[in-house]
Amino acid sequence: MPANNFLKKGLLFSAIFFIAFITVGCSSLLPSVKETTKTHLWGTFEEAKMAFDKIIPYQTTVDELQQLGYDPYSTPNFKILTHLDIIQRFMINPSIKKEDLDKGIQDCIEAKKDCRSYEIRLRNSTRKRYGNVFLDLFNFKRTTKESGWTFESLIVMVNGTVVHKLWGGTPIIDETTEVKNPLGPLQDPAGIVRDRAYNAVQP
Repeated sequence: MPANNFLKKGLLFSAIFFIAFITVGCSSLLPSVKETTKTHLWGTFEEAKMAFDKIIPYQTTVDELQQLGYDPYSTPNFKILTHLDIIQRFMINPSIKKEDLDKGIQDCIEAKKDCRSYEIRLRNSTRKRYGNVFLDLFNFKRTTKESGWTFESLIVMVNGTVVHKLWGGTPIIDETTEVKNPLGPLQDPAGIVRDRAYNAVQP
């Protein structure tokens, strides 16, 4: 009998723990994703923007760009564009004439092979799921928060001198997405399969 009482108490404790677990949940068990476009020079949006601001069209040279970190042969994730790429970017339809473009872009198009451009897209963001583990894993309710920043820049050069620059991005990413599915896995069974496959390959 003492053994049976011990077993009953163990089962009761397990049941209470399980109910508390699915009710409260443990958000630390939920998956998270971090996306980082690596560069050894700029760790923040402000650092990337400060380096960009030092570039002066028709003054800054390729050697000076390298000192600022704009060197596709030593800094990761740079893309080198040709004058044909620039034409496709800025003259997207026949209604746009070359004369309508910035002088630096016109000079690039006219220079043809003597025009080169650098494009870089930096992203540092983290997506993390919060909330009840049971409701999340079975697709009843999912809350995802994304934070971080992005920075993009385009540097156009003719004969080794910058003639045009352009930048954009998001200094602060702070987004929360909440998805509710009253039928849980019945509404998106494929989503659960994808999540299980994703979790299986995470370290």
